[in-house]
Amino acid sequence: MGSFSIDVNGEAYDTLATKSRKGVSLIEYLILHRGKPVSTQRLMRELWSERRSENPESAMKTMVSRTRNMLNQIHPGLGLSIASVQGAYRWEEMPGVTVDVLEIFRIFEELAQGPSFERRAVLTEQLLKVYKGDLYDTGDCLSGISQVNWFHREYLEAVYRYLEDLSKAEEYNRMSNVCRTALKVDDLDEQLHIELMRAMVNLNRASEAINEYKKMAKQTKRYFDAEPSEDIRSYYEEISKDNQTIQFNLDVIRNELAEKEGERFGPFFCDYRSFKEIYNIEMRNLERLGSTMFLGIIMIGGQGAKESSVSRESGMAGLMEILRKNLRKGDIVTRFSDNIVAMLLPTVNYSTGGMVMDRIEELFRKEYPTNLAFNTRISPLGGNPV
Repeated sequence: MGSFSIDVNGEAYDTLATKSRKGVSLIEYLILHRGKPVSTQRLMRELWSERRSENPESAMKTMVSRTRNMLNQIHPGLGLSIASVQGAYRWEEMPGVTVDVLEIFRIFEELAQGPSFERRAVLTEQLLKVYKGDLYDTGDCLSGISQVNWFHREYLEAVYRYLEDLSKAEEYNRMSNVCRTALKVDDLDEQLHIELMRAMVNLNRASEAINEYKKMAKQTKRYFDAEPSEDIRSYYEEISKDNQTIQFNLDVIRNELAEKEGERFGPFFCDYRSFKEIYNIEMRNLERLGSTMFLGIIMIGGQGAKESSVSRESGMAGLMEILRKNLRKGDIVTRFSDNIVAMLLPTVNYSTGGMVMDRIEELFRKEYPTNLAFNTRISPLGGNPV
């Protein structure tokens, strides 16, 4: 959950553990099947979908051997966690080894049984500690988005139930702490912001509730170019009415949210997690409004290329500067990997989208004359790449 890490007696082995993305993906995939054997063929389909192998069993044996060796380097015998079972592999829970996602599975299962208030509090506190981020932040398991969403949804539902319990018990300090912890996982969830504001009001800290609203409003404006939902604006108005010293002025807030003059032009750059959030929001808008948006990909260099890492990094820096100067306001850009940039391009068709890509390559070749390979793809969201 969050980043992939292996800790032994408090010492982290992050660098060694994430040396092989395929190895990480293999470990993640087997763990998520909770001890059930997964066939070699299925693993090949899930983890090597971009290419076919005439001998998948041999390819899997090589990958498993390397991953076991990596685990044994971290701790003797840890490689035995990947067990062979007649043409398949499964994750073996070794004595003394705990896995965050398996702990979360168990917490969800016990919460579903309707435990007492006291037990639910203990379980949710454990969940808050172990759920450090969403599934699959590290590795190449990209086909399980429904499982990612399931974990995220179950996590939020558990937190909502716990906040309801705390509210009934008038444990407002604890409510505040729980909200802040959960917002580290999903800082765009309005319900968490509302519950945090409610806790602050009950603690006679209305000014902090107002500041929380302003912070959330800025995020909504930045990521979605929209105002907060009616629910949270209504609650804000309630706070204003109940606290005469609070001066609520929507025009002032709008002025605070407004971009500076120099920021009104050019694309929006963000990290990959924010890009995924924006992508999912845009997909909902496309379904609701029937509008058009394209996904563009630019890759510099490639697997097996002989260019140096310094040359490729220099090329990527140049490409990002070209995108910054030449894309439009409303285009959204993220660095997907060390040599791939992904872009959301609203209101373009195949023709204009291709022209955008050709123009970027032309500028890149002109300003950074190198032998780096430069590959582009563009595809309608939900369609097939061309």
